[in-house]
Amino acid sequence: MAIEVRIPTILRTYTDGEKAVSGEGATLSELFADLETRHKGIRERIVEGADGGKLRRFVNVYLNDEDVRFLDGISTALKDGDSVTILPAVAGGSV
Repeated sequence: MAIEVRIPTILRTYTDGEKAVSGEGATLSELFADLETRHKGIRERIVEGADGGKLRRFVNVYLNDEDVRFLDGISTALKDGDSVTILPAVAGGSV
């Protein structure tokens, strides 16, 4: 089951500069575990805790353009051909 994962610039050091990589898994959690086998260190930048139970607060993940926080979060089901986009949250500015 091939799933395209779009990688933000800040995490491309883990993917040797690749903008997109392929992964496998029935859920986002499994997908991130699969990515970790080939791209050491990337998983801990996306999920919190040793068990990887939830997404980091300032990381947004989209499944086919839908925010997974409004789906099933880290347990969101995936299927062949899905596209996952990882985006760091942007905040700040001046008054």
